[in-house]
Amino acid sequence: MNLLLTAAGLRNETLLDALRDMLGKPFGSANVVYVPTASLAEPGDHGWMIAHLNRLHSLGWLQFDILELNGLPRQMVLDRLLNADVIYVEGGNHYHLARSITGNHLADGLLDALKDRVYVGVSAGSMIFSRHLTAHSADVIGDTADLHALGATSVEPPFGLFDWYLKPHLYSPDFPERDDAWADRISAQADFPIYFIDDDTAVRVTDGTVDVITEGRWRFHP
Repeated sequence: MNLLLTAAGLRNETLLDALRDMLGKPFGSANVVYVPTASLAEPGDHGWMIAHLNRLHSLGWLQFDILELNGLPRQMVLDRLLNADVIYVEGGNHYHLARSITGNHLADGLLDALKDRVYVGVSAGSMIFSRHLTAHSADVIGDTADLHALGATSVEPPFGLFDWYLKPHLYSPDFPERDDAWADRISAQADFPIYFIDDDTAVRVTDGTVDVITEGRWRFHP
């Protein structure tokens, strides 16, 4: 399994080089599927999503597919995922993304697809693999409003692969409250490990090995 878990997509050459290495062939010889599901639960201007989509598209893929996880037959969704070499899952509301995966019974099929494909997560798309994606972590992290916005009070982790939690956008100008003091407050309350990553950083998982690649800053609290 090869996962590149970013905060803000492929923003720098270090992250692009990591994806090239994980993919093992040129982008022009590979298919990518872009999954916008998490973004659809976010209100307001979606210029950020369009910027991410355009940046990804500009890499010159053999085929660029866009796939929404809700509303299509399950097998059609899985077939489209299986047709891709890279599954790129956009940011937004991570609880909506998790509930879309579990509600459409996609978790097992997606895990099977990831056995020989590369997964790139952006923000919410990077947060869904932790076993601590729960109402408890929402309270600890301060994300309860994002869960309640869906009319929900609970969430089931779709995969539960990792004991650690990932929280993106550390030091981001788009989230000015996410500074060291913010990370310190969360870490003091958390009863689970957390990676805090900025927008130029990714947590990379390759065949069970976890490391951090970055042109920016990050913190880990065990």
